[in-house]
Amino acid sequence: MSLAALRPMSRADLPAFHGVMMSAGMDSRSSWSRTTVQDLEHSLFAEGAGGFVALGGGGEADLGEIVGCVGFRPDGAATLTLNKLATLPEVRGQGYGQKLVQAVEETAQRGGFRRVLLAVSQYNLEVIPFYKRLDYVESDEVYRFAHPNSPKPVVLMKEIE
Repeated sequence: MSLAALRPMSRADLPAFHGVMMSAGMDSRSSWSRTTVQDLEHSLFAEGAGGFVALGGGGEADLGEIVGCVGFRPDGAATLTLNKLATLPEVRGQGYGQKLVQAVEETAQRGGFRRVLLAVSQYNLEVIPFYKRLDYVESDEVYRFAHPNSPKPVVLMKEIE
């Protein structure tokens, strides 16, 4: 399967976006695993927020299937937060995640944000090397969107030029 397209998500994409998240294999202790389609709508369609979906292609049958997703929302004038990055397990390592992160970074740049910030769940620390390869560094910043009943996340940040 190859990347057929990357596009802004729509409300019609919410069920598929949710499906990709739930297929990602997050630890069941994470608040991520309790996210509903309604939670996504509230988060991704708040003022200044949004998301992207990656569409896989490789044959007539799967052309246009949503295989990856990412969300974003502002946290003040300088920071755009990246959240809900997920890809279907069968497309991992094919560049979908990187392209989705780049789309959020480009959105941040166009919007005049100076940095992109994200939080990694204590139950998902194995993804930190992926973000570090994309020049994200650990930060002592507070992630204000953290779930209050979850362990403190690892916060990563990247300056946008």
